[in-house]
Amino acid sequence: GQQQPPQFYHRRSYDSIDSNSTLPASAHNQQTMSPSSLPQRPLRIGMIGGGVVGGGVYEIIQSRLGASPSSNNNITPIITKICVRDASKQRDFHVDSSTTQIVTDTHSVIDDPDIDMVVEVMGGTTLAKEVVMQSLQNGKSVVTANKALIAECLEEIEGLVHKVNSGGEGKKHVKFAFEASVCGGIPIIHTLQSCYKGDIINEVMGICNGTTNYMLGKMEDGCDYDEVLKEAQDLGYAEADPTADVEGHDVRAKIAILAKLAFGTTVAVDSIPCMGITDISVVDFSYAKSMGCTIKLVGTAARQSEFGEHDGALSVYVSPKIVPNNHLLASATGCGNAVAVDSANLGTASYSGPGAGRYATANSVVADIMRIANSTCASNPFPLSSNIEIDNDYVSPFYIRISFSDGLGIIKSVGELAESQEVSIHSILQQPITDRMNADTVVTTEACRYSQVKALCELIEEEDFALSPPVFMPMITDF
Repeated sequence: GQQQPPQFYHRRSYDSIDSNSTLPASAHNQQTMSPSSLPQRPLRIGMIGGGVVGGGVYEIIQSRLGASPSSNNNITPIITKICVRDASKQRDFHVDSSTTQIVTDTHSVIDDPDIDMVVEVMGGTTLAKEVVMQSLQNGKSVVTANKALIAECLEEIEGLVHKVNSGGEGKKHVKFAFEASVCGGIPIIHTLQSCYKGDIINEVMGICNGTTNYMLGKMEDGCDYDEVLKEAQDLGYAEADPTADVEGHDVRAKIAILAKLAFGTTVAVDSIPCMGITDISVVDFSYAKSMGCTIKLVGTAARQSEFGEHDGALSVYVSPKIVPNNHLLASATGCGNAVAVDSANLGTASYSGPGAGRYATANSVVADIMRIANSTCASNPFPLSSNIEIDNDYVSPFYIRISFSDGLGIIKSVGELAESQEVSIHSILQQPITDRMNADTVVTTEACRYSQVKALCELIEEEDFALSPPVFMPMITDF
């Protein structure tokens, strides 16, 4: 279950990172080169964090880019400092002591005038925030994979980047890049920043968490939740405390970021309705299969339709979804991620690939580093700005599974309760009952609001026949 590192082809690195370091011999042999084409001073990087992703970043840069100047402007990236909690700890990657110093004080990186860029891969939202904000204030560009920090402090970061870059002549202009924060190795951030400028996005849906996608895939094969969770933890996919993954909090931060990029509106993370996968069971997959569907944990940001198509408020939410097997999102298997973007010009476009892992995530970090080095990174990390109304009481058809002790009039009671909440029933699904004291039935609804179906389920739970709170989730029916 452990990821095997890719084959690295080592190139000769600079013997010294001093600003007066001699050029490689090949440069001296090319006497006719213009000064602008000669290798410049290396891009000096300080990295905060030396764990799984940090190790991958270091390996890629040292082995593939360390002696290979950027093709556009001859800038070579070199990691000169790595800040870690314990300098004596054994690393799972080789650190070249001739070019890289291990330190334990973040200020030795963020306050070092010789460091041009800070890469934050430590995680968290406390010390990491101090690192990011102080680095930007000190005129250093920042690359981060920290989705929780970005989602929580999005406007603050955006405002600081603008403030620093408005400093006038002679001031350093900083860039803030965060490709690795959403969907690991899939370049969805850069895509939304640059590839939809002449388009109008209607909806973004994403499978943004590899752990839960792996677990749901196993449950579809017949394994129960507890068994799958333990397997995911044993394989290192899930943390000892899996709450952030299985309760949807990880996806919630990521869809907040995607919503800002796609629609220009900042959505408070705590305002996003969030349902995880802890209530999903094998029986839900059985019913989904009977409808030609599967179940995925999906983050959604979509414009509602008020007077026309997608002209209304923006709804952002996280929930398991009933997904047709022929939908683009259904193709994401194992720990894979996928994002589907619906827009006026392109219709639906999909982006899929590895959502996590040492080298997949590190690849996105390195891509950001090189975009900044080549001056192709977005000058504004969040190019769109809008005042679209937020309405997270989203509209969708819903799937409702009711666990009950069999008796007369159950369907009639459910119908009456649905009518009381102005919820229209689309269909009733019933598998053969093998235990009359513990059975299930499924009701699917026409499109209604989240608040309506939530209220309906609360009423059903109060009925004598109900054995547990009904499980409900939105359905993708038209695409």
